Amino acid sequence: MKNKEQEEFKRLLEKEKETLLSQIEHLENNSLNKSQRELSGDLSGYSFHLADMGTDNFDRELALNLVSSEQKLLYEVNEALRRLEKGSFGCCEQCGKSIGRKRLQAIPYARLCIKCGERKEKG
Repeated sequence: MKNKEQEEFKRLLEKEKETLLSQIEHLENNSLNKSQRELSGDLSGYSFHLADMGTDNFDRELALNLVSSEQKLLYEVNEALRRLEKGSFGCCEQCGKSIGRKRLQAIPYARLCIKCGERKEKG
């Protein structure tokens, strides 16, 4: 891969990393780090109705799942940046062939070429 292409993908990955970190921080600050009392607006700390309590718990669980998903993506982005530094970025981890430029532009943290990715999905 040419140096110019590496710089392009590095910028893409760093932008993606920045976006993910911002989203994780937003979710943590607005959903996970607030107490039930703050979330419900109820001074007693308890939801007035059981349905409200269920909704609060659902929203919190959803936020946890979103943070977990974003953290997995962040891991993949960091690994792609590491591969860029090592010089193995853009090479399929299964077959060793080059991952297509269009695929990398769409998913810059891709580890597998399209063929190997499809095989993995099929099981």
